[in-house]
Amino acid sequence: MRVTIRVRPGARKPEVGGTHDGALVVKVAAVPEGGRATQAALVALAEALGVPRRDVTLVTGMTSRTKIVEIPEESAPVYEALTHLP
Repeated sequence: MRVTIRVRPGARKPEVGGTHDGALVVKVAAVPEGGRATQAALVALAEALGVPRRDVTLVTGMTSRTKIVEIPEESAPVYEALTHLP
């Protein structure tokens, strides 16, 4: 299942929840240099979904804050719940 995430680098701690223009917000402490924020976002998303990191794949948006990622179909209910957090 493909979903859109919005990465916010430079946060105090990783956090997943809420939306920005319809995309799930993923806050990470990493800086947006050399793909660090992207990798940290994929790790944070995998942890929030309760799946191994290898099950969360970047499809597009390596250098953009808005990214499209592939997640397992069975994670859809958790993903939906995360998008409804404040």
